[in-house]
Amino acid sequence: MNVIDQKLALEKLNSGLPIIFQTDTLPAIGCLPKFSEIIYKVKKRSKNKPLILMGAENYQFNEFVHESALDDYKYMASRYWPGPLTMIIPISKESKSLLSCSNFTLGLRIPNSMMAKFLIKKSGPLLTSSANISGLPSKTSAKGISIDLPNVDILGPVPWEKCSGKASTIISWVNYGEWKIIREGQVLIPEIG
Repeated sequence: MNVIDQKLALEKLNSGLPIIFQTDTLPAIGCLPKFSEIIYKVKKRSKNKPLILMGAENYQFNEFVHESALDDYKYMASRYWPGPLTMIIPISKESKSLLSCSNFTLGLRIPNSMMAKFLIKKSGPLLTSSANISGLPSKTSAKGISIDLPNVDILGPVPWEKCSGKASTIISWVNYGEWKIIREGQVLIPEIG
């Protein structure tokens, strides 16, 4: 298990390598958006499965959200972030290069994790996925993850604070004022029913 500090993590991210880090739900593997191919390769993940753009502050996402969904995005973000909610929103025309799927949407999340937010404040938003080989169960400890992904550096210090081990709730924007639940998770959204 190769545990690194934040300074080295930022160097690795800037050179195109992924980093594993703790979040409030499950540990994540993340990279800078321009290097997204590396996550698909390391995880053996299908290109049909999109990645999530993880941020540290709500404003970091404003440029990515299509103007038709911006008010709804800001409302939900102010109520549920940081926390275990992923929002799938239509992406702005200027940000289409970030797309990892063909339906012009992007999943956004701000975790309630000091480690994740501190890293992402320095690196900028990261494209992420759970830190596991696709199709295998997610592990919650750095040691367990290092067995499945031995060639990916882990942000320390370890052991990490305990995470919930439960995936985030996923909602998708449908139209002005309208969302649908894609996956039930940790947080309940009473506005959607």
